[in-house]
Amino acid sequence: MVFEAVTDDEVRALFPVISQLRPQLSGPDDLLERATRMRGDGYRIVWRAGEDGTPVAFAGFRIYETLYAGLKLYVDDLVTTEARRGKGDGTVLIDWLLREARARGCQELDLDSGVQRFAAHGFYFARGLHIASYHFKRSV
Repeated sequence: MVFEAVTDDEVRALFPVISQLRPQLSGPDDLLERATRMRGDGYRIVWRAGEDGTPVAFAGFRIYETLYAGLKLYVDDLVTTEARRGKGDGTVLIDWLLREARARGCQELDLDSGVQRFAAHGFYFARGLHIASYHFKRSV
């Protein structure tokens, strides 16, 4: 089952999971402050629980429209705890995100992944995602 984090306490409780992908976050309150600001742009968080109810996987996403692709669901963050990798939690979240994208009329699901994250790339390829473009950036 996939749950959406709506309350401040629900978002804070997900810090141990997201910190494995985003170690620059200083703590649960930092996560909450950033997520609250991002919600203004439509950011949402969904998560999956293990058998004991503890969060084991996290996905942060938003839906927006572009001229080149129309409506899309963009995955900002997707992570499963180290201890739960390979147990299907990430697949459950990807499947949920795909259903949400279809339900919202999106043309595609997009995400960026750091070039060093080889295991994540294998996971994405196995679920039908492919490399469609380069992502360029520059500090300002």
